Amino acid sequence: MTNIRLFTRGALVNFRRNLHNQDPSTVLVKIEGVNSREDTDYYLGKRVVYVYRAKRARAGVRGVKSNVRTIWGHIARSHGNNGVVRAKFSVNLPAKALGGSVRVMMYPSRV
Repeated sequence: MTNIRLFTRGALVNFRRNLHNQDPSTVLVKIEGVNSREDTDYYLGKRVVYVYRAKRARAGVRGVKSNVRTIWGHIARSHGNNGVVRAKFSVNLPAKALGGSVRVMMYPSRV
């Protein structure tokens, strides 16, 4: 049986910012194994998910209670020349997420 890879790991680098302001709706993500701007083309439009644990359990999928929660987003465009991308999430990420990890899903396909 072959293993099908559904996601690759990424690290949350920082919010998009300039000298005086930061934009919490856009996050910079460094994807594992991506080191150039050309390599980021494959990931544009892919879904991104930030998975975290909350204190209290809440009814989730199919009514099953769980304290694991997710925030979904997508890769918007590349950022710079070293393989960093910009991701937009459905809800702004909390500050404690910076430096943490995200999953970059291998779908939807643009092929």
